[in-house]
Amino acid sequence: MTQFVGTGVALVTPFKNDLSVDVNALERLVNRVIEKGVEYLVVLGTTAESATLEHEEKQLVIDTVKRVNQNRLPLVLGVGGNNTAAVVRELQSGITEGFDAILSVSPYYNKPTQEGIYRHFGEIARHAEVPVILYNVPGRTASNMQAATVLRLAKEFDNIIGIKEASGDLMQAMHILKDKPKDFLVISGDDALTLPMVLAGGAGVISVIAQGVPDRFSFMVREGLRGNLDVANHWHYQLLNLMELIFEEGNPAGIKAVLAQQGICEPVVRLPLVEASEALHLKLADALSLLTPENSQPL
Repeated sequence: MTQFVGTGVALVTPFKNDLSVDVNALERLVNRVIEKGVEYLVVLGTTAESATLEHEEKQLVIDTVKRVNQNRLPLVLGVGGNNTAAVVRELQSGITEGFDAILSVSPYYNKPTQEGIYRHFGEIARHAEVPVILYNVPGRTASNMQAATVLRLAKEFDNIIGIKEASGDLMQAMHILKDKPKDFLVISGDDALTLPMVLAGGAGVISVIAQGVPDRFSFMVREGLRGNLDVANHWHYQLLNLMELIFEEGNPAGIKAVLAQQGICEPVVRLPLVEASEALHLKLADALSLLTPENSQPL
């Protein structure tokens, strides 16, 4: 599954000021990240505000990304939830046609046991027509998928090919890395922990900040994968402040503020999220100004 090694981008869903999906902005964003060197695209993940999108809007986003991508990069579709039967029905609906894998979040709110998480993903694996990437993000789900559960799934289901690990716990990630099957991908779900995870043996990242600075961030990841520590560390620390700032008032408000400053889309999010404050806009502008070519090591 080398197509998922490197930098995947968790695309935002751009909105107009009237809160409708901004197709033109989404086209600009997709073209930009492809041209700036990322390895694959993730559609309708958490960063896309999928929970606030109607079925027709989700299909519009899918159709737009497919049309603009034109098979240039692999595509991953977010398909998950806390109703196992409903997720299976969605997988059986043909929604994954044209995608290379799905990203499926661990069940949220229900707080299942580890056995419940295992059985949930077992059902998904049995019904998915494309490879499955697990997604562990206990800060959002209120339930951690433990390393033992991840390894059990990785060893028992051939089409579960990796995990987006966003627990923030490097020790947990290292336990997965230590005992995983050879080709199983451990993908960072935290931008700021991407380089440490890569250097520990991880396969890269599914990133938020990479759509704001796609060339620099994907370059950092590639250099880390190549073992070029000095160069990778340079860019990690150049980007660290920006990586922290975009989450200061929640995701995707921060990254949409960055994209707005770059002329990609409006900073609009849907309730219950709110737009980034003016104070955060100013801090983000300052952080971006430090990344001008004259102040940065050339790529």
